[in-house]
Amino acid sequence: MEQRVHFVTVATRDLDRARDFYVDGLGWIPTLDVPEEILFFQVAPGLVLGLFEAEAFAADLGAGTPVLPAPTGFTLSHNVSSPAEVDRVLAQAAAAGATLVKPGQSAAFGGYHGHFSDPNELLWEVAYNPGWQVAEDGRVSLAPVEE
Repeated sequence: MEQRVHFVTVATRDLDRARDFYVDGLGWIPTLDVPEEILFFQVAPGLVLGLFEAEAFAADLGAGTPVLPAPTGFTLSHNVSSPAEVDRVLAQAAAAGATLVKPGQSAAFGGYHGHFSDPNELLWEVAYNPGWQVAEDGRVSLAPVEE
């Protein structure tokens, strides 16, 4: 198996709230929107985020699969170009209906970050990391930040 991911799909308890948040609140443009089933967003070259209505998600997994609770133990991270941009994105998300989990602040990795959860409790980090570099071919490098 090659080391790559094309889709990140998350069971979503309220797809309409997710649509309101991401499309109307954040201004994201869906790649595909199937009402009452799934909503896809192109989030990077070759990477799609799918928000799958939880009942349909469970049905797709097969008979007897319970509807899953909100995802825990991971974050999706949105990296930006400055600490001020972290604060702006956190404010935009909160205005769109997100819950601010952690306000923007200095981070242990040497940058600046904060966290919010979307209306379905999907946890996001918004981060400025001066050691984060993305090459033209899409490869990411993380260099330690000198303090």
